[in-house]
Amino acid sequence: MNNYHDEQEENHWLSVSDLMSGLMMVFLFISVALMRSAFLERDKIKEIAVAYQENQVAIYQVLQKEFEKDLNKWHAMIDEDTLTFTFRAPDVLFKNGEIELSNEYQSLLSDFFPRYMRVLKPFKASINEIRIEGHTSSVWNRYSSDQVAYFKNMELSQGRTRSVLDYVYNIPSSKTYRPWIKTNIAAVGLSSSKLILNQYGKEDDSQSRRVSRAIESALRSFQSRLI
Repeated sequence: MNNYHDEQEENHWLSVSDLMSGLMMVFLFISVALMRSAFLERDKIKEIAVAYQENQVAIYQVLQKEFEKDLNKWHAMIDEDTLTFTFRAPDVLFKNGEIELSNEYQSLLSDFFPRYMRVLKPFKASINEIRIEGHTSSVWNRYSSDQVAYFKNMELSQGRTRSVLDYVYNIPSSKTYRPWIKTNIAAVGLSSSKLILNQYGKEDDSQSRRVSRAIESALRSFQSRLI
């Protein structure tokens, strides 16, 4: 009788042991599967990051090649790290305190924009948004408070970027790009939110007043900035 009882108990513990071994194998398989999934996701992210970097370098190179002879005369620059294309002479582009484009700026845009769109055409699938950005100094006039100056300059910067967008949209050579322009180009006025500081950490009024071509370039879930 005791032998029978001992045998039953032994069989019971063997069953529990087999169950535990089975569960451990299941957990092991789950762990391996999760690790494999994590490694695949890591490799995928790495591939996208590499592709993004290559895309960013390629965009910079075509922009630099196309416009390198024009940058000085346009008082413009292209930032290699952020892909920012900035026009730094707003006093030439607009009259003080006004939103209408000067004749000189219209001529510049008529030359610049069609070439800009042409060199970016191969990258259109990876470009999420082009932003035309307007920036001002923090000053409106000496009688204005900081708050009044900020919102007055906001209105000014927004008006100027809308003027730029309206002009480039209506350039005859833009006709084929207009559906894409509607979907992907936005006019953004930033007032004095992104000031340029001098070497002493003080606001550089003239450099802060600028107009930029800002492009949010996205490769899948990654984004870069081109102005």
